[in-house]
Amino acid sequence: MLNSSDATIIVSVIGTSTASSEIYALALEVGRLLVRRGCIVACGGRGGVMEAVCRGAFEEEGISIGFLPGGIEEANSYVTIPIPTGLGEARNLLVVSAGKAVISIGSAFGTLSEIGFALKSGKPLVGLATWKAIDEEGNIFPAMMASCPEEAVEMALSSISGGNDLVKG
Repeated sequence: MLNSSDATIIVSVIGTSTASSEIYALALEVGRLLVRRGCIVACGGRGGVMEAVCRGAFEEEGISIGFLPGGIEEANSYVTIPIPTGLGEARNLLVVSAGKAVISIGSAFGTLSEIGFALKSGKPLVGLATWKAIDEEGNIFPAMMASCPEEAVEMALSSISGGNDLVKG
């Protein structure tokens, strides 16, 4: 495993702030796996999926960045680098923009907005137990759909163009 100080790849993880125990467990494992692969985790810094992914990173002695809608007091206790934005839900664009890839876990309207930002920006997007939006022609949005945390992390890291030694398993 690489030290968190060596990590240079940021992966954004988006998801509901009111996660069920099943969704929380998925996000916890995604956080752990990303750090084991040498990544930094970026998220919205609050509860639910955001707390779980930060906790997973924390447990692996990794780094998590939390882009908070308001002040620093909103950060969950596992965020390594809290960034108070004062932007409310508009901070969702920052969350997505920070990562080279995006993993979406769970379903909430804020998550749906972040999925839209990821698709609009052309970021690799991996879904894990998340939204499946359909356009006017009946096409499901272009995301890779994973069945487990290991597959979600592998898909996200494999999709990052240019490659990097940090993402080797």
